[in-house]
Amino acid sequence: MALNILTICGSLRKKSYNRALMNVLPSLAPAGMTFKESPSIAAIPHYDADDQNSTGFPTSVTALADAIRQADGIIIVTPEYNWTIPGTLKNALDWVSRMKDQPFAGKPVALQSATQGPLGGARLQYHLRMTFTYLNCFIFGTPEVFVGFAQNKFDPETLELKDEATKKVIAQQLEGFAKFIERAKA
Repeated sequence: MALNILTICGSLRKKSYNRALMNVLPSLAPAGMTFKESPSIAAIPHYDADDQNSTGFPTSVTALADAIRQADGIIIVTPEYNWTIPGTLKNALDWVSRMKDQPFAGKPVALQSATQGPLGGARLQYHLRMTFTYLNCFIFGTPEVFVGFAQNKFDPETLELKDEATKKVIAQQLEGFAKFIERAKA
């Protein structure tokens, strides 16, 4: 069965390790799993309840919400900033969380992160799990993808993922996530 996966990158940098991680997913995915990147979260204005009440949801937020609704599952690939969720990603989640027809409700979500430190984004993923629990998502558990010391696992020029152990755990996560989505659909 075909599974349409929406990827959301929490980094705005074009040459980020997280974008490189997101870009490698199709090559490691099981048959039938396809990927589409979400509309840019960079275009989403800072959340302000007064703006929401006076003008409604910005087009950029509606586009993200529509993409989430259309996906069978979501994979968030993001760095960790100051031990937590990058502000731009958190802002996008804050906007979408206020929609009446909650796009994330009942949606399978998997997390991945790459950092230059040893923990690979573990603290960030803990915070995202809390956020997605509030949004009534189905959070995928294990295997988890924490790419620590990312600078040693990606080619410095091409950003190609070179680390075979990391590729293996990503492939295992994608295989498990596909089964998880099928169970969530049933």
